[in-house]
Amino acid sequence: QVQLVESGGGLVQAGGSLRLSCAASGRTFSIYTMGWFRQAPGKEREFVAVVWSIGGRTYYADSVKGRFTISRDNAKNTVYLQMNSLKPEDTAVYYCVADRTADGADPAEYDYWGQGTQVTVSS
Repeated sequence: QVQLVESGGGLVQAGGSLRLSCAASGRTFSIYTMGWFRQAPGKEREFVAVVWSIGGRTYYADSVKGRFTISRDNAKNTVYLQMNSLKPEDTAVYYCVADRTADGADPAEYDYWGQGTQVTVSS
């Protein structure tokens, strides 16, 4: 199984930056699709970004495209989310996710979830 531990959340002002990290435990990390979702109070889980194992291709939600960057370091079993130009609407709990076969933005496709890290962006 895969265990995910997130870090890097915090409180920032609008326009600021944060870098989230997700450390994964697993013998086959390099073949897992890795991604990030977020959930704001009273809202459904929202897709943020994904990086596939094959070729490292990435895809982003329109709301974060151009501001966020997802990356992975397979040697360190770690995935990152660099968040720049943060907006108040980015405030949410951010979850790291992993799955062997996931190929989309549907949260139901992902078997492994971290506990989440809070990101709060003030005006």
